[in-house]
Amino acid sequence: MFDMELPSGWAAAELGELLREPLRNGHSASRAKGCDGIRTLKLTAVTLDYFTEENTKVTSADPLRVKDLWLEPGDILVQRSNTPELIGTSALYNGPRNWAIYPDLLVRVRVNSCLTPNFAALMLRSRKVRDYLKANAKGLVGSMPKIDHSAIAGIRLPVPPKAEQHRIVAALEGHLSHLDMAALALESARLKVIAFRKSTLLSFVPERVPESWEMSTVGEAGTVELGRQRHPDRHHGTDMHPYLRVANVFEDRIDTSDVMEMDFSGIFERYRLQPGDVLLNEGQSPHLVGRPALYRGTPPNVAFTNSLLRFRSRPDVLPEWALIVFRHHLHARRFMREAHSSTSIAHLSAQRLRSVEFPIPPVEDQKRLIAAFRKLVRDADAMDRTLERTIAQAKRLRSLVLDQAFSAQLVPQDPAEEPASVLLDRIRAARESQGRSKARPIQRPRLQASAPPPLSAATSLPVNAVQLEFEL
Repeated sequence: MFDMELPSGWAAAELGELLREPLRNGHSASRAKGCDGIRTLKLTAVTLDYFTEENTKVTSADPLRVKDLWLEPGDILVQRSNTPELIGTSALYNGPRNWAIYPDLLVRVRVNSCLTPNFAALMLRSRKVRDYLKANAKGLVGSMPKIDHSAIAGIRLPVPPKAEQHRIVAALEGHLSHLDMAALALESARLKVIAFRKSTLLSFVPERVPESWEMSTVGEAGTVELGRQRHPDRHHGTDMHPYLRVANVFEDRIDTSDVMEMDFSGIFERYRLQPGDVLLNEGQSPHLVGRPALYRGTPPNVAFTNSLLRFRSRPDVLPEWALIVFRHHLHARRFMREAHSSTSIAHLSAQRLRSVEFPIPPVEDQKRLIAAFRKLVRDADAMDRTLERTIAQAKRLRSLVLDQAFSAQLVPQDPAEEPASVLLDRIRAARESQGRSKARPIQRPRLQASAPPPLSAATSLPVNAVQLEFEL
């Protein structure tokens, strides 16, 4: 995966050659009923690279079965199973010894003296390694993919001299900390833009309307209709037309990438959309029910199903003003209060929507407010797009810095340092020698059997831990 000409003094080896002990999965155990048990990491600890009690839980694991799973400083944990986006995520543990064990969905990596744990952890988090692990994950479509030990052990890594590894880590930590701070600032700025857009929506439709405005209801401001019900018998027919459903309607946006067709024989005109119609989600998760978008004529000659409600305004109500009102109600959670829920889906019936309040300014005031609203939202959208591009650039820069670090372009080299190949050869020779010595039978004097000594306080297992409990 690191296809490059090795710099002077560097060597290449598979991760399996660079381990001081075999890869080890964690342990799966149920949550303990009381406070006594064993502190066990959640996957979020590795995903967020944040090893605190809030990212652990207390489990009822058998202390004897998990005695080899206690974390030590320098352990690297890799997610061997997760969503396609998170599988292969890894993090370096540098906390106290015997603070927690780790769950079955994590693999522990302990490197030998050829690699420093910090350097190894940074390499395992690089884009090239992540891409390799994702490509070698196994699993059915729609299931949680898994990485086996052979894929992890087969990661081929460049190995610089030990002193150079320390220099690379020090340089990377400085660069990456600055990039992380910049990324946090950019994400914070995006949240502020989102908050600004929401406050704009809320402020344009006041709770107390001026005397020149009419306080009406949705049903009085226009007509509300439910779309046609889908049915298998209507998948084929003589009058097929495209239709929009809840999956096509987002806030102020209609997605036309996946538009289906249905037979509308004899009734197409009843459900045919006209430019200026506002579509609202009839069924959605509670905080998104009533999500509105304005149909502007694309795609043409299209109908809608009963997963959507159509609002068609009366002549003195401009469609874009209606859209502002409905977006206000969405973010003010007015639709959520009006909807009724079944399991996790909320439904906004046509009857309930008709009764929702609908303020109507004079037409000239509507035009002025629409123009002002467009400008504010346009500016907010431009800022959001700029921030999104900058965040993407920061991620690319992070990958570039890592690529430079692992190709001897980030820190100076020292020809006097011992080449990594020499250390690798010593470790290989020691491993081969150890293997030969284990193969020879060892003659031991026969001893009289006796009971094993009791565990002392120094060798007993730390099995009690109390902390907050969160779901894995």
